[in-house]
Amino acid sequence: MSVAYPSGTSRSLPRPADLLVLATAALLALAGGAGAIPPLAAVALAGAAGSILAGVRLSLLAAPVRSAGSPGDGPDRAGRRATRCRSAAGLLDAAVATVGLTVAVLPLVGTGLRVAVGTAGLGAAALLHTGGLLLLPGRSRLPNRARVRRVVDIVSLGLSLIFAAWVLLPPGETPPAARVAVVAGGFGLAVIGVAALADWRRRPGAAICLLGAGAAQFGLLGLIVLLAYDAPDRALLTTIGPLVVGALLTAAGCRRVAAGDPRRPGGPPPVWPRVSAPAAIAALAAGGHLYAHGDFTPGAILLGLAVTPPLVVRELMTATDNRRYAARLTAQEAHFRALVSGGDDLILLLDDGLRVRWQSPAAARLFGLIDADVLGRPFADLLHPADVPRAALLLDEVRAGARPTLLAARIRDGHGVWRETESTISDQRGVPEVHALALHVRDVGERRRLERAVHRLAATDQLTGLANRRELLRELAARRGGQGALLVVDLHGLGAVNDGRGHAVGDVVVVEVARRLRAAVGPNDLVARLVGDEFGVVTTAGPVLAYALGTRLLEALGEPYRVAGDEVRLQASIGLAEIPDAAADDVLRQADLARRRAAQLGRDRIEWYDAYLEEQLVRRLDLERELPGAVARGELDLVYQPVLGLADRLPVGTEALLRWRSPVLGTVLPAELLPVAEDLDLVGEVGRWVLDRACRQLADWSAGGRRLWMSVNVTPRELAAPDFLQRAAAVLATHGLSPERLVVEVAEPRIGAELSTMVARLAGLRSLGVRTALDDFRAAHASLAQLRRLPIDLLKLAPHRVDGADGGHNQLVDVVVSLGDRLGLEIVAAQLETPAQADAAGRAGCRYGQGFALARPATAERVEAYFEEFPSASR
Repeated sequence: MSVAYPSGTSRSLPRPADLLVLATAALLALAGGAGAIPPLAAVALAGAAGSILAGVRLSLLAAPVRSAGSPGDGPDRAGRRATRCRSAAGLLDAAVATVGLTVAVLPLVGTGLRVAVGTAGLGAAALLHTGGLLLLPGRSRLPNRARVRRVVDIVSLGLSLIFAAWVLLPPGETPPAARVAVVAGGFGLAVIGVAALADWRRRPGAAICLLGAGAAQFGLLGLIVLLAYDAPDRALLTTIGPLVVGALLTAAGCRRVAAGDPRRPGGPPPVWPRVSAPAAIAALAAGGHLYAHGDFTPGAILLGLAVTPPLVVRELMTATDNRRYAARLTAQEAHFRALVSGGDDLILLLDDGLRVRWQSPAAARLFGLIDADVLGRPFADLLHPADVPRAALLLDEVRAGARPTLLAARIRDGHGVWRETESTISDQRGVPEVHALALHVRDVGERRRLERAVHRLAATDQLTGLANRRELLRELAARRGGQGALLVVDLHGLGAVNDGRGHAVGDVVVVEVARRLRAAVGPNDLVARLVGDEFGVVTTAGPVLAYALGTRLLEALGEPYRVAGDEVRLQASIGLAEIPDAAADDVLRQADLARRRAAQLGRDRIEWYDAYLEEQLVRRLDLERELPGAVARGELDLVYQPVLGLADRLPVGTEALLRWRSPVLGTVLPAELLPVAEDLDLVGEVGRWVLDRACRQLADWSAGGRRLWMSVNVTPRELAAPDFLQRAAAVLATHGLSPERLVVEVAEPRIGAELSTMVARLAGLRSLGVRTALDDFRAAHASLAQLRRLPIDLLKLAPHRVDGADGGHNQLVDVVVSLGDRLGLEIVAAQLETPAQADAAGRAGCRYGQGFALARPATAERVEAYFEEFPSASR
């Protein structure tokens, strides 16, 4: 059997150990019965064997587990459960050990002391069992009425057990120890029995523990009673079974609790055993006493009569509960009838033959249907003949187990009018009280009429009377796969008309444009207004004729518009796309892309869509569409490329490299992402995210004791922002980082005319203690000249700056390295792709290196695992 507690890993304890202990106990019982060994010694050995095995298992469950969390972490729910399990296992282990030790020492003490020793051991074991069982997790707080029922059940069962033991004891004087043991044991077993029955399904592991504790205490109780009455030695062997099985059950139940204690299937525990068991026990005990001894003593009669009041109280409580339950059912039924009668749905129940078995009282009010016209009739008789096949198919699918769906059908009401309805179908055949298909029927006629009117309005442009964008898309979808083309017409100059002469004049021009478009197209072509100054024409003509149609449209739209005694001239750009086996949105997008190219190349022209245009424009449009909100959606990510010392090849820092993990576009690199971000004015938002995430990661690594720097790339536009220095200082303070651990990189080719601003910003960073770096240094004459002005700490060179074409050192690099030494700069050779480039960079005097030849960019987890290979690399 597997145990997932306490270490979290499965641990198997062999079942043969249980069989071995049980077999040993059986052999000892046989040996004691045959006289080979004293029976009391056989009991002691068997009890000790069971207690040892159970004790070992409970000790493993009670062993403390080393936690992986920090000392400041608060205990979670699982941790609290594990702690309670360990505490309970410790007390139960002590209880099992107490029982086993008590049984083991009985043969070693004098005959007169055995009963006293056994009673003391029983008391200690009972206390330890009680404490351990109360600590088992999963106990729920009972309401007061349930507590009273529980107490009555315990008293009833306890009194019946005490009565049974009292009348079944041998006649004569009862030893005081036997009296105490009978009373305490009777109530103890009653508590255990009632609790085990209540927890059998909800907490089966705890119930097994209860049974084990009860069996062990029963075995020790029986041994004490037999010793008190000086029973024959062989009679003592009957206690071996409860002692051994009780110890093993205690360990097995605790182990199940520690593993999670899954519930047993089924509802609440039955009530009848708690009511019937006390009466049955008392009746059987009384019958056995009459058969064996005859009359009852007055004390036995009084004790037997004491069993009756708790049973009467329990029956009264049960009757009260039943009345309350019946009253609650009545109230629920009245509530249900009120809801059904006052609702807006007609509810029908269909039997297995799809005949109407019941209809809700709302039928007459909503549909004018009476029971005499509906009940017993096939449901199909109520439907319009055209809707019957679809309804029959849907009902058969639901009966076959398909997921219920809406049934749209026309139903004849009580006045002979066909009503449009929608019905939801629920398969209630598994509910014994219903056993039918339930249909909730709603009249949707008015809603359908409104929907049709709204659809007419929604498909038409209100100003021109042309179709709108939605109707154009529907037409494109209907013509998918056939011959035809889409022309998207964009008017230039309409905005100036609206701004200069008013929207009323602009509306007159738009209406005239619509008239000219309708006059130029064929009778089967669709003209639609897409937006204010964009129109679409769907034609059935082939490519050549569609192009000719576009030419006619340009001529018609280019004619002057006479408005309010003045002339208005407009220009047009037309994009043309064929209608292949593509979605309507795709065709519209393709025509719109061609329209954009027509506007870019010059107005009053027609352009065809082609795939190359798709690759360029669609990619850009997708980037512009998806990038806003990427930070909020958590789509940005950082990978880190270690920077190594070229002399010892140990990591000294990392460079944070931005990646956009778009679920739509895939992984987008900074070279493609940043230009779009600059156009959309999102560089500041992206830069803030990168700086915060990089510093947070550096703080996590620093917590492990590594002294590395983190290099972050910024654009000149971002660096020139007025709040950049304050933002950098705030991020460093938030994550508790030393300023010199952060390196801000700016690309040298992008500084350009903003040199003075960059000098000021870089100087401000250095005043904060942040190190600065110049990336992609070109090592040209102009670059060397401005190198003295830039306040930087690191200089990054590409590999072709490091080694020449012939494999020798570039003389200009020697100058850069020499100048860097004089200026106090550290040279980093970047983009090292081969070992030869890395060696050449070292020979050239570069102190640090970075590139695929040394370490590839990777996620934070992989880089951290890479750092683990260099335990001495903290610096």
